Order: sequence, then C-alpha cells, then structure tokens
Amino acid sequence: MTALIFAAPASGAGLSTVTLALLRHLTLTGHDIRGAKSGPDHVDPRLHEVACGRICHNLDAWAMSPERIRELASGPELLLIEGAAGLFDGAPDGRGAVADLARMLRLPVVLIVDAGRMAQSVAPLCTGFAKHDPNVRIEGVILNNVGSPPHEAMLRGALKAAGLTVLGALPRHSGIAMPRRTGPLQADERADLEAVLNRAAEWVAEGTDIDGLLALAAPHATRRSDTRLTPPAQRIAVARDAAFVQTYPHILADWRRAGAEIVHFSPLANEKVPDAGFIYLPGGPVQDHAGRMAENGIFVKSLHRAAESVPVHGEGGGYMALGRSLTDATGATHRMADLLDLDVSFATPRLHLGYRHLTDLGGPFGGHLTAHEHHAATTLRAEGDPLYAAHDATGAALPPMGLRKGHVSGSFANVIDRAAP
Repeated sequence: MTALIFAAPASGAGLSTVTLALLRHLTLTGHDIRGAKSGPDHVDPRLHEVACGRICHNLDAWAMSPERIRELASGPELLLIEGAAGLFDGAPDGRGAVADLARMLRLPVVLIVDAGRMAQSVAPLCTGFAKHDPNVRIEGVILNNVGSPPHEAMLRGALKAAGLTVLGALPRHSGIAMPRRTGPLQADERADLEAVLNRAAEWVAEGTDIDGLLALAAPHATRRSDTRLTPPAQRIAVARDAAFVQTYPHILADWRRAGAEIVHFSPLANEKVPDAGFIYLPGGPVQDHAGRMAENGIFVKSLHRAAESVPVHGEGGGYMALGRSLTDATGATHRMADLLDLDVSFATPRLHLGYRHLTDLGGPFGGHLTAHEHHAATTLRAEGDPLYAAHDATGAALPPMGLRKGHVSGSFANVIDRAAP
C-alpha cells in the first residue's frame, strides 16, 4: 500500500501525459501498478485504465470523507495519483485541492513543471511551491518540454542550487499528445491510443530516474469508509455504452459489497432493459447520440414498462435521456424517452460546473449527498417535483435540482458520495 502524488503548478504542464506514460512503462516492466485521479474527472480515469489495465478510482477531497479516500487508495499495488489543475487549486470554498490529498494520505508529491519557456526561473517557482505548506512535501521535480541538453543543464543547475531533486527531464515530443475532448473519452475512440501510450512509456523511461521515483513512494494508512452508498435494490440494471459512461467505480463497488447484483445493458444497441429492481442511466455524451437514441424503440418501450413498477434514475446524460426532447448543437430536436417533463438544448451551450451539496427530496439515494455538475445544456422546460434541495461548494443556496415523477427521477448532478457525518 504505497503511493505517490503527481501534481503541477497549473493546468497544461503535461501532468496527464507523464502519469499515463509512467503507468504504461511500469506495467510493461512488470510492476504491480494502478492509477487514481484527483477530483470528479471522468476522462482521465478511463485513460488510466487503458494504460495499466486496472480500474482507476476518483479520489475527491471535496466530496469524499478522509476514510473513503483512504479506503479507495488502499490495495497491494503501487498507486500513482494524478492531480488536477494546480497543486493548491480547489473549489471556491478552498477545499478539494490535490494538496488536500497529500495532507490526508501523508504522501510525497512530485511536481511536474512545464519548463519549455523558462530557465533559472524554475528555481523560485518550485521553491515557492515546496515552502508554501510544510504539510505538503514536494520530494522531487520532473521537468517537461525541455528544449536541449544546454537547456536541461541550466534547469538542473538552478534546482540543485535551490536544494530540489530533479527526478526527470523530458524532451519535447510531438508524437505523444494524448487525445482530449470535452466529453468522456471512450477507450476505443482513438485507434492509435495503444501506440501512443507505448511511445510515451519509452519517452518517460529515457528521461526519468525511475528507481529514484519509486524509492519515494510512501505507505499510507487505510480505514473503512463510513459513507458507503446503500444499494437501492438487490438487482440493479446499469446502462453502459458510448452514451452512458460516467459511472463512479466506488459506487458500483459499494452496491456489490452490500450484496447487490449489477447487470449492464446498452440503450444505443437498442437492448431491452433487464429485469431489475432499479434502473440506472448514468451520465455521458447523450447529446452526441440523440438521433440514434430516439429510434431505439425496444429500449424505450422496455424502459416505460420498467418505470411502471420500479425506480428509474438518470444523471447528467441519463437525466436528459429520460426527458421529453433534446436539441443538439446543430439545432435538430430529438425525441427522448418522455418519462420526465424536460426539454434541453445544446444549440446555445452554457457551461454549468461545480460541486453540489444535495438533500434528497424523494429520490433513490436518500439523505445528504455530495455531487458534481458539469454540462453545457440549456434547460428549456422542466416541470414536476424537484429531486434535490441544493447548495454550491460555498454553502450558498441554489434552486432545487432535478425532477421526479412517479417512479422516475433524475438530475444533472452526478452523485459522488454520501455526505460524511
């Protein structure tokens, strides 16, 4: 149960590329390795899984209790945790930064620095981060986008004089850019992903002191979480395909651990909804598949039959799929399942982003929850009973979120965990 945290001064330093390259290299060289992602991101965890063949958990210092995070971080493998944004950047209330994970798990931090446009100035930058908080231990630096051997010598000399350890100097490499997009990435969305990961593994191995890096990995304490989510039924049907991808592995694990059976089905493949006591449509880029979804009569008819007797719940894209209509970015309007009185549009996108405190008003989870909202849909019409009372990360009240109608419920918020006592 040893781990390292990789962080950066700001977004765009190459943090994802370096982490993925290390995951692939260490996997290829026989190490027992897995990745984790700081925060609510759904894209990077899927890339982690491709890079090392292991499930990647989100470790969310805003939405999860310390016990939950320690539990998800535990295991026999070496754990590489990829940060998000800047090391000390959190939600508006200040919580949720990568630094919070470092303090909570008492793990060393390796700082990934884009050195492409600096030389000796790298020293005050890294020194400032290293001294900012004595409880956040920056044990080494990996320099990215190094231009030449003389450039590397200047950078190393400046950091040595400042007393900071350089664990790697990675040259610019145009052939290892990882695929990015605004929505969740599918593992097979880019045909050359495996080749890119293998090139990245060679790149990071040539420029990094792998033994020195592994020597830094520190053990962390484990503890059973007290915020596990109770399964809403003993048999749960979960939509899973290119339109429904935003499931948090720890929630499914909670349900399985409590004895529930999870079965999957594909709305895009027009599969019939399985017999189950609870139907769950998770988030995902439903707007990219709206035309196809509207034509899938077997799925829609079986969903309507299920909704007559068992709870059906959607989040994000799943919520939109349960609505009446969705207008895509081209202005074309598509009929959805019509189980909730909801019309949404992407014709004029508007970003909604942030953590949410939720109080369930009659949905499947009950009680107080932590969640995250991230979408660009405009709600044209939403009529019915609200699903949640909501507050933002600072505690400021928000309008009620989501809808419920009969056995059907949904909202744009993706539930992350039960709120800690």
